Amino acid sequence: MTVSTNQFKTGMCISYNDKMWIIVDFQHVKPGKGGAFVRTKLKELKSGRVVDVTFRAGEKVEDVRVESKRLQYLYNDGSTFHFMDIETYEQYEITAGFVGDAARWLKENDDVQVVYAGGEMIGVEPPMFVELQVTETDPGFKGDTVQGGTKPATLETGAVVQVPMFVEPGDTLKIDTRDGSYITRV
Repeated sequence: MTVSTNQFKTGMCISYNDKMWIIVDFQHVKPGKGGAFVRTKLKELKSGRVVDVTFRAGEKVEDVRVESKRLQYLYNDGSTFHFMDIETYEQYEITAGFVGDAARWLKENDDVQVVYAGGEMIGVEPPMFVELQVTETDPGFKGDTVQGGTKPATLETGAVVQVPMFVEPGDTLKIDTRDGSYITRV
């Protein structure tokens, strides 16, 4: 299916130069002289690089259908992550390289969204917020909490996040997976 540049929306997935791109930002420009055009920022799905591309107004590009499927994370064996479709119980093996940074937030039995574009798997998205236990952190010292300082803490998945001084090993924390920031103690 083709779409015109006047149908662009942020987050839309298109095919351009035989690659799949997500529209990060776009702007319709109508100069005083000459024809109108659309200035866009496109992010390539495979590499993640962002480029600026200008289209003529009304130019047509191929629309790519993006779908997501909810899977349950089962376990990993070092090089492969194992997931299961919650509805069909079908199991999927995904390489650690493909899961990438999302692996820092995955705990067994958590649900994740696997994103497909044009029938091809393009990414694994962990839940937006996860609750993980602190396995290791330096002790906080009396008086340090007044300055609002932070210290590194290692979580049960191996991720290291900055936490307030009062956090101790064994505490369960709520973490925002988008930027790896501490939200609250649970």
